[in-house]
Amino acid sequence: MAQGCDSNERRYSKSPSPGNKQDPSDDVKKVLRREKNRIAAQKSRMRQMQKADSLHLESENLEKENAALRKEVKRLSEEAKYLTTVLSNHEPQCPGLGPQSSNILYTPHHGVYHQSHMTSPRYQH
Repeated sequence: MAQGCDSNERRYSKSPSPGNKQDPSDDVKKVLRREKNRIAAQKSRMRQMQKADSLHLESENLEKENAALRKEVKRLSEEAKYLTTVLSNHEPQCPGLGPQSSNILYTPHHGVYHQSHMTSPRYQH
């Protein structure tokens, strides 16, 4: 056990090895190096904090944008549902939507539309 204490003392000893005399300029260099390292560590911590803050703000903004987009999707889905209902209610009253009509425009997702309705000013962009 005594041998373990000696090795710890040697490992953590701040005195120079017996063959070397410590020069006062070495102390100054050490102090300057430690100060420079301390400043670099402070800057690094500051950059990390700024990056974390930036990521937090970006995350909050993306959450808000996501919520707005979900709200818009819901609104558009409700509008599509309403328009599908309006079209379904209109189809039986529209003689031009029968299978014999040659002016029919068909789109698979929305069903059959009458050509004259698609060219009315209300549906033009």
